[in-house]
Amino acid sequence: MKRIGEQITETIDYRPGVLLKRRYIRPKYARKEEQTDQPAVVIAPMPERPIAKGIAEAGLLAYLLVSKYVDHLPFYRQIEQFKRNHSWTIHKSTINDWFAACCSLLEPLYEALEKQLMQTDYLQADESPIKVLDSVKKGKTHQGYMWVYRNPVNALVLFDYRKGLGMRDPEERLADFQGYLQCDGYRGYKALVRKHKANINLISCLAHIRRKFYEAREHHPQLAKHALSLIQQLYTLERSYREAKLSSDQRQQKRHEQARPILENLLTWVQTEQANNLSKGPIGKALLYAKNELPNLLAYLDDGRIDIDNNLIENAIRPLALGRKNYLFAGSHQGAQRAAMVYTFFGSCKALDINPWEWLQDVLQRTPEHPVNQFQDLSPNHWSTTNHTSKT
Repeated sequence: MKRIGEQITETIDYRPGVLLKRRYIRPKYARKEEQTDQPAVVIAPMPERPIAKGIAEAGLLAYLLVSKYVDHLPFYRQIEQFKRNHSWTIHKSTINDWFAACCSLLEPLYEALEKQLMQTDYLQADESPIKVLDSVKKGKTHQGYMWVYRNPVNALVLFDYRKGLGMRDPEERLADFQGYLQCDGYRGYKALVRKHKANINLISCLAHIRRKFYEAREHHPQLAKHALSLIQQLYTLERSYREAKLSSDQRQQKRHEQARPILENLLTWVQTEQANNLSKGPIGKALLYAKNELPNLLAYLDDGRIDIDNNLIENAIRPLALGRKNYLFAGSHQGAQRAAMVYTFFGSCKALDINPWEWLQDVLQRTPEHPVNQFQDLSPNHWSTTNHTSKT
């Protein structure tokens, strides 16, 4: 038979990941007896590892943390997978110790990232609950909160765990902050502004305003539909600006020309309708919320950097919400703060489109010998433009 060509069919299969066992073989040398001023036995030092004298290498540690905090796979399920796929048994307490050791190692990086995040005049803020086992009342959980901040300029995200919803955390974090703070209508932020009125200007979130009208659409379809239509026009403009990759100055100019009339029309309509609708139903709540929040959104017209909503910071919080469904609660307040540290790193990696395992594996290898005063070089925003680029 004569070959006249070929037909190629490509399919996709899967093979479980590889668990490697590394062996470090270091020859020992004995000096001659006459060399009494030197050590009798010489051996090369062990390479630096994230956990001194531990068996876990950087790649394994990074895999454990990414699997739990990005893929929402609790440690006990990972243990079952290791046993099933690799016939390797590891105790949960050992993994917990590794996790604690990694967080201790990365704490200076967390502090360096916080400083970088606060070097701006525009921040977004939000908060989300997390249950924590109460050490005082056995079997009970405590309602803690993750306060989350995002710097839209350098895309860094910061999670900070606190035991309550009081404003102590924002007051500490934002004590020296001056500029725009974009958030939802939580009254605590407004109290913070009253306390630091000269320094902080609140920016509202259009997504929260829209959500109120969306929830009212079944009860008052005509009013809700009108509001949602105007809001959709604003979002359509923002999408066109992103697709055109406009600069901040260009976006500001376009907003003045195209978005300002729509937003002012929406605000005027809301003020009129709210004055004539004092009900406490869904539409009444939506109109009152919009009346209070829309004036604080006008500032986005004057600065092209400002987002129209807080959706990106809510995207950063989403892994926390998914994690709550899988591992339900943190084991302690200290464990919750460690989780905040990891969510900070991985949230920043996600915003910068960085593979979290590649970043963490590389950072864990570098950290033991990295100068303490240069930890900012390892943060995701610098790693993405320097370390990673030079490696590739």
